[in-house]
Amino acid sequence: MKVSCGIDIIEISRIKESIEKLGDSFLNRIFTENEIRYCESKKNQKYQHYAARFATKEAAFKALSWKLDDKYSICWKDLEVQNNKQDRPYLKIIGIDTSDIENIDISISHCKSYAVANVTVLTK
Repeated sequence: MKVSCGIDIIEISRIKESIEKLGDSFLNRIFTENEIRYCESKKNQKYQHYAARFATKEAAFKALSWKLDDKYSICWKDLEVQNNKQDRPYLKIIGIDTSDIENIDISISHCKSYAVANVTVLTK
C-alpha cells in the first residue's frame, strides 16, 4: 500500500483575472462543463469555487505524479471535481487507469483571497 499526497494554494484574484481576460478559452481549457455549471451557480462567490477547483486539480497532479510518464500524460479536464448528495467534493478521474487506486480523498477550502486543496491518494 502506498499513500501519496499533493497540496496547492492559489490567489483567487489570479483565477478571476484569467477568466476576465481570457474568458471561455480559459474556462474551457481548465474546467469541465459540470465544473463551469457548478461554479457559475455560485454567483458572487464563483471565483472562489473556480479557484478551489483549480487548486484541487494542481494538488491532484502532484499526488498522481508517480503514476504519469510525464507532465503531458494528463490534462486539466482529465480531473473533475464533483459534489456528492451531501455536497462534499470528490475527484473524478477521466482517461487514466485507476485500477491500482483504492481511494482518493480531497479537502478544499477558500476564503476571500485564497483557495487551498489537499489530495491524498491510497494505492493498493
